[in-house]
Formats: sequence, structure tokens, C-alpha cells
Amino acid sequence: MRAIVGVSDGKLDRRGFLAGAAGLTGVALSVGAWKPVFAMETGPREALNGHIQIKIGQIVLKLGESTTGLLFEAEGGSAFTDVIESAPAGSGGVTTKKIPGNLKWSNVTLKHGITSMDKTYFDWVAGAIAGKPVAMSGSIAGATEDLTIVTQTNFFNALITEVGFPALDAASKDAAKMTIKFQPESTRPGPAGGKVSSFILHRGWPSKVSIGSFKLTINGMDTSFVTKIDPVNIKLNYTSSEGSLENLPRLASVDAPNMKITVLEGQAKDFFAWHQDFVINGNNGPENEKTGSLSFLSGDFKTELFRLDLSGLGIFDLEPDPLTLTNEVRHVTAQLYCDKMIFNFKL
Repeated sequence: MRAIVGVSDGKLDRRGFLAGAAGLTGVALSVGAWKPVFAMETGPREALNGHIQIKIGQIVLKLGESTTGLLFEAEGGSAFTDVIESAPAGSGGVTTKKIPGNLKWSNVTLKHGITSMDKTYFDWVAGAIAGKPVAMSGSIAGATEDLTIVTQTNFFNALITEVGFPALDAASKDAAKMTIKFQPESTRPGPAGGKVSSFILHRGWPSKVSIGSFKLTINGMDTSFVTKIDPVNIKLNYTSSEGSLENLPRLASVDAPNMKITVLEGQAKDFFAWHQDFVINGNNGPENEKTGSLSFLSGDFKTELFRLDLSGLGIFDLEPDPLTLTNEVRHVTAQLYCDKMIFNFKL
């Protein structure tokens, strides 16, 4: 582990796969069927007819040497180069020359349940959101139901680049899932075989948290009739530190996203008043911004598991539902900017 002060210049938008073939680096796993890919001397159809299908029963994340949680999906981390093109040589040349560029590694995306990770992992996430990212090394292993490792990718000095919280809907009982993206300094395949350690949920935590179990608070506002909140994706931006001591990455900014929330129109009096004052009347200085929090709760709504503390909130749009001939309940959609979000968890 090392503290972060910059990031490599690797692209963050390519997907990598670790499919068992020698020399491939990366991971693309989800709980379910996994099919190895081999160098095919016969045609694709003949080769596929004879391959073995393996069911992935567990996807395990390790940070350092400790198992830190279970994942629903993992992908990315492949080695690649850009292709550099140059103009045709000579007056009669017509062919564009192409050569490989610098070696890079694609970013890794993880999806997991709200309560399926441990304190080490959430410390890593909370530190990144707070503007104090730490580079972590570890591994992602796909295993069978009896915890035998089928495929494994080791990653080194990884920086979190994005933390995603799910869309929330008070009427839904669907499971809440988080998504994080990180940029590894490098990756390499790990050995198959052997066993992964089983992971036990934190004592007293539910195995599933619903996207309907949430509470939004904004100071001075009645938020009890908020019915939906769009996904919240916090992004970390880095700059290259080439030429500096150890070429360590440097954090440039943490970007808290705008928030889009849905409120019952008949109960949105406070939002209409805030919009009138802040947007139309122009009383929108820093002293008129608000603070608040977004809490993820247990199924009985009595226990707070996680919380995003919100500061520098300002409303900039308020849009009622379109007028239609319907008996459905009407809503308004409020859009808020937010200067800063801090992640807190109870472990």
C-alpha cells in the first residue's frame, strides 16, 4: 500500500478479459457460467462443441493478503497499447505506417452488494471520496462453489477513479449494488487451483439491502415524500507526475455529481419555495446553499448502514411531470448541485 500523490496516463475505457489463455491479463467475471478460451486450431464451432463449461460460484476480492468481500461482477485490467499512425513515407507512399505505443493497463470495474464487503474495503473507498486516495494491491479470483480457484488476476498499486451508488426507488425491493472503478499500475495472471477463503458478513448486517431503504435529509426541507433518487457517481481525476519523485500519481479533483430527485408534487412545497428563492429571485450565494445526507438503511428502516454527507447543495432546476390525461400521481423532479460528498459507514 502507498499514499497517492498522481496517476498513470492509461486509458480508462477499455475492457480486458482473463480467459485462461497463457499471457492474457485482465478479468471478466460474473457469477454464473465461465467458458475458457483456448488457441483454436480447428474451426470455432468444432472447438466450442468440445469445451468445458465451468460455473463461477464466488468472485472474491482481496486487498493485500486479506479477503475483503464478494463481488457480483468484475472486468477489466487488460494490458494494451495505443496504435500510433504516421503519414506515408516518400512522395509516392500511400500506406499509413502503424506501430504500437506505450504499454498500458485498462481500468477495472467491480460490482458488489452494499453489505458484502469489509472495513478494509470501505476504508479504501471512503478515503478516496474524501480526497485521500491510497494505492492498493490485491487480487480478484473466480472460484467454484467449493471455493476452488478457476481464474485469478493480481493487480498492483490500484487507484480508485469512480464510486457509484445505485438509483433509489422507495417502491422497489431490488437489491442495492455499488460499482467502483480503479486504475491499476499493472496486472498479471495469478495461479489457478487452490482455495479462496470464505467471507463472512459483518455481524448483524443483512445479506441484502433494498434500493427502497433510504432516507434523504436536507436542512430546512421536508424530504419525507422523496420517492426516487438517480444514481450517484463520484469521480476522481488524476494528473500524471512524470519526472517527479517516484513518478507517483497526483489527485487533481474529486467531482461530486449533480443529484436528481423525484418528489410527490402535492408534497413538494419546500422545493417550490427553494427554487423560487434560489433560482428565480437569485438568492443563491454560498450562504444560501444547504447541507444534507443520504442514508442507506436496513429493511426495517431502523439501522443506518451507510451515509453520504452532502454539503454545498443548491437547486438549479425543478420540473413537474408533463400534463397528461391520467389518474396517476404527479411528481416533480428537482436537480441539485453538490460541492462535496463524504462517505460514512457503520463497521
